[in-house]
Amino acid sequence: MPPMSSGFDGQTTSGEELHTPLRDFLRTETGSASVLLVAALAALAWVNIGPGTYEQFWGTHFSVRIGSAGVSLDLREWVNSGLMAFFFFVVGLEARREFDMGELRERRRVTLPLVAGLSGMVVPVAVYLAINAGQSTAHGWGAAMSTDTAFALGMLALLGNRLPGGLRIFILTVAVVDDFVALIIIAVAYSGDIDVPALLVALGLFGVILLVRAAGARRGWVYTLLAVATWVALLESGVDPVVIGLAMGLLTFAYPASRTALERASGLFRLFREQPTPELERSVRRGLASALSPNERLQRLYHPWTSYVIVPLFALANAGIELSGGELARAFASPITLGILFGYVLGKPLGIVGASWLTTRLSRGRLRPSVGWGATTAGGTIAGVGFTVALLIATLAFDGGQLAEAKVGILSAVVGAFLMTWLVSWVIGVLPRPTRMRALLGTAEGIVDLAVPVDPDRDHVRGPRHAPVTVVEYGDFECPYCGQAEPVVRELLAGFGDIRYVWRHLPLNDVHPHAQLAAEAAEAAGEQGAYWEMHDLLFTHQDALRAADLLKYAGELGLDTDRFHRNLRTHSGVGRVSEDLESADLSGVSGTPTFFVNGRRHHGAYDIDGLSASVRAAKERAVLAGRRGRRRQ
Repeated sequence: MPPMSSGFDGQTTSGEELHTPLRDFLRTETGSASVLLVAALAALAWVNIGPGTYEQFWGTHFSVRIGSAGVSLDLREWVNSGLMAFFFFVVGLEARREFDMGELRERRRVTLPLVAGLSGMVVPVAVYLAINAGQSTAHGWGAAMSTDTAFALGMLALLGNRLPGGLRIFILTVAVVDDFVALIIIAVAYSGDIDVPALLVALGLFGVILLVRAAGARRGWVYTLLAVATWVALLESGVDPVVIGLAMGLLTFAYPASRTALERASGLFRLFREQPTPELERSVRRGLASALSPNERLQRLYHPWTSYVIVPLFALANAGIELSGGELARAFASPITLGILFGYVLGKPLGIVGASWLTTRLSRGRLRPSVGWGATTAGGTIAGVGFTVALLIATLAFDGGQLAEAKVGILSAVVGAFLMTWLVSWVIGVLPRPTRMRALLGTAEGIVDLAVPVDPDRDHVRGPRHAPVTVVEYGDFECPYCGQAEPVVRELLAGFGDIRYVWRHLPLNDVHPHAQLAAEAAEAAGEQGAYWEMHDLLFTHQDALRAADLLKYAGELGLDTDRFHRNLRTHSGVGRVSEDLESADLSGVSGTPTFFVNGRRHHGAYDIDGLSASVRAAKERAVLAGRRGRRRQ
């Protein structure tokens, strides 16, 4: 048996423990925000302690040559145009994951974050241009438009429970649109003189990448070589080569690990355990890799590097500015600094909230933010933190004193965005509870992850038949993590009198050999009106689930043991178990336990705090939806 998890977040899968890619992404980004901040402060300290050494170091040239051909850039350019391609590659991976598996898999949901993201760029640019109207500094408008995802999510983490978890998804989807458009602008508006032959070579190489992908090639080194060649061609063409990173990320499919693939990987591992040969070891490795999508594998590989090394290194190379009273006074009198500061702190929230409101009105409520308007406003102010892409564009648009003024504006916007967000969250916090809940949660219908709705006439239900909140668990009677979750579920039912609990079978036969028979035993007991009694007894004796044990439990419950034995022997419950298995596959469930709260998949720990938080949020949404329905009547 797998070891018990003290954090109530373990899960038995058919081969490998999995985590949600989006949750890993958020955890890494929020954690890396502190590293990014330290790097920015280190750059400021370095340039003010030894300004000559700072510029001298980052101005050092480094060349890579093969024969007579090669690339020669200074260290700052290697970071900005080379390493940052990996950052945008991870952005592209996450955008593709959201489109294939996340909030954007319902295509109608793409519209609002797309409009909000575009408006959240256009309005800040308009603010910048208004402040810089008629001046040569107007060409730096691109430095005032792009949200920094790491800082934004880190800021959201600092605010803790003041804002709903769904706001993270809203910010992330807006930021994905933001980064995508920003790269297009970098390639079009901030590239040097275009070398057409080199650009055609780059386009040709990208066409080869598309052909290789269409042919189903899975060798990573093939794509790496083609991507590096395209990067060099784009560099020679004058187009900023970081664009190839985003393009490669967007091409990388994301899909959930299927139970079939996990069972196949588990079977390979058992063969290797019996006969540990090098050939079987390679087969196991390939089997495990094929169970996960390329998108998830590459995110796991590159995301920590971009978050903890590349982006902080970029900040160290670009955030350094000399700070003195005279320099700051000159900067805050500069239209560059003021344009960037007000573009982010005022333009971003106005653009995002205004576009969201207008889209909701024009669609007659069919398209609305996934959170309440108070949370949407907080999302707009959080989006006003611009750093990574803003600095990247600033280094392309300005130099000398103007670049220093742009950096002051960017760093000031980080502080301003945090203060604005804190103010919005404080105002929401002092509202009366019903108003506060509506401001935070809103009334939008969430994505329903549970493919087969709960049917009280078919499903096994504990609790009130028409409760406002339904908790569904896919479980396995032999799974130790399900056994760990069982007392939590009991506490949840005792603490909330108005929720109902549904158990659905997901016996993982490749790792739990007695799980299928135990599920059929529960169904056999159910035919005699003792389903939940048998359910509880099976969890009490998880390590004794053989046929003889099951017959003993039937006797303890006072069941007709002859009928019970006959049902087990003829597998009369297998059809019902198969229906639950099919519903699990349709819902993308591959491990146990997996919980759904009002049809929405519960991610994270399934301890009493984690599940209670999900139940409370679902209950609040149910109450808000009920009020809205009564108003319509």
